[in-house]
Formats: sequence, structure tokens, C-alpha cells
Amino acid sequence: MNIQLNRSSSHAVYSLKLHIVFVTKYRRKVLSPDLLEYLQSAFGEILSDWRCTLLEFGGEADHVHLLAEIHPALNISTLINNLKTASARRVRNRFSDHLKPFYWKPYFWHRAYYVGSVGAATLETVRRYVESQGTTEKARRRKTKPPA
Repeated sequence: MNIQLNRSSSHAVYSLKLHIVFVTKYRRKVLSPDLLEYLQSAFGEILSDWRCTLLEFGGEADHVHLLAEIHPALNISTLINNLKTASARRVRNRFSDHLKPFYWKPYFWHRAYYVGSVGAATLETVRRYVESQGTTEKARRRKTKPPA
């Protein structure tokens, strides 16, 4: 997949990527290969509606991982809650018979989640870069007047 390093809007240049992990309620092993495939497309559509992009997706029987590029105007917790709510509603509607033996209430995701920022540079590299700002003066080029 072609990942663009920076995006731009009218007032910002940004590169915001998040690693998100959702776990099924009670860690029940309900995520079949068909359900995982459906979740990948559902998360892609939901993120697209939020001006975001699903870069990578993977999962096992009891959890999923998303790598998403997000827009800087978003509130991350609002996005996460919407991803969980919308995906759970879609899955419960589409796979209700599959989920009946596991959940007698309309559960799907555990209320907790993991989200971490992802970047090309390590934290230590960025820390050294920020610390080094303003420590050395750069030589200024003098403007030369054209001969009269």
C-alpha cells in the first residue's frame, strides 16, 4: 500500500497515524475469517466518513488491530467511540445468528481500547531534534547591493 508521508489541508501539513486495538467483550473468540473480512471493509468505510484512511488491518479470534491515518481536526476519543459503536452495530446486524451463542445482550467490543501514535522517527530521534533547536546560530547571508 502506498503510504503518503505528509498530507495537507488549507492550514496544516500533517502525518497522524494511529495503532488501534479493540478486544471483543469477555475476550470471546467470535471473530471468524468472514467476520474479520467484513470488519475490514466496515472500518474502512467508517474511517472514510471521518476523512481518515485505514492503512492496515489485522486480527485474531478475540481482537483486531487497525493502522489508521487521521485528520488533525478530530477528537481521538470521539473517533474511537464511533468506530466501536458503528462497527458493533453493523456486525450485530449482519452476523446476529453467529453471535447469539456468545452474547445474550447487544454486546460486541469491550469498553476499553488501545490507541498509540505511530511515526517514522523514533521517540528518541524526535526528542534529540527538539532539544537541539535553538542551540546553534546559523550564519546569515548578507544581502549585497548591486553596483551602482
